[in-house]
Amino acid sequence: MQLSLELYIVNQNNPTPNHLHRSHRVGWLRASVMGANDGIVSTASLLIGVAAAAATHNEILIAGIAGVVAGAMSMAAGEYVSVCSQADTEKADIEMEKHHLENHTDFEVQELTDIYIERGLKPQLAREVAEQLMAHDALGAHLRDELGIHERTAAKPITAAAASAASFTVGASLPLLVAFMVTRENIITTVALSSLIFLGMLGITAATAGGASKRIGAIRVVFWGAMAMAMTALVGHWFGQILS
Repeated sequence: MQLSLELYIVNQNNPTPNHLHRSHRVGWLRASVMGANDGIVSTASLLIGVAAAAATHNEILIAGIAGVVAGAMSMAAGEYVSVCSQADTEKADIEMEKHHLENHTDFEVQELTDIYIERGLKPQLAREVAEQLMAHDALGAHLRDELGIHERTAAKPITAAAASAASFTVGASLPLLVAFMVTRENIITTVALSSLIFLGMLGITAATAGGASKRIGAIRVVFWGAMAMAMTALVGHWFGQILS
């Protein structure tokens, strides 16, 4: 009852509902968050792992710089290839749908009608809606309602690759900059703590852009980042002992 009263008061004070949707951000937001997260985690883990193996300060920095360059290129290439595969699949489905619309029109009308019936429309109304939508834009109607392909969420390889590479570089530069600024003895502790802070800020930023819980967004990236750095430190220390 208290919650309903609060919602009523909010609605009375702000009669215009919030129609700001965020689904159009999915493509670049996913690539950007993944790139920045990988940049921070992989570079920080690399620096900590090399430092745990008793490397010199210069060796640690060289490894970090190489990791940033290699990681950014790998992220761009991987994202581009992945999204291109998605785009190729979407194009194949579009061509198939065009063929069906040209050669099996009645079947396609019934297919769209069945979809609307499943969504709650009465059969007669569903048929009318299907016929009118197909008369207006048959391909667009089937892409949206049958295949779930929409212009806002369609695969964009170049955009995804650029966003991923740029965000990786920005994210990776943060722990690398910290490593430049501290002494060899403080690299592991300082890089680890600062990187966890960076990850928490990234989680909050991503959650804000996507309209999700800031606390959950921060916790999950910090947890997995801490796990990655801890495991890399252990492996680096172990191999450093073996090879020394």
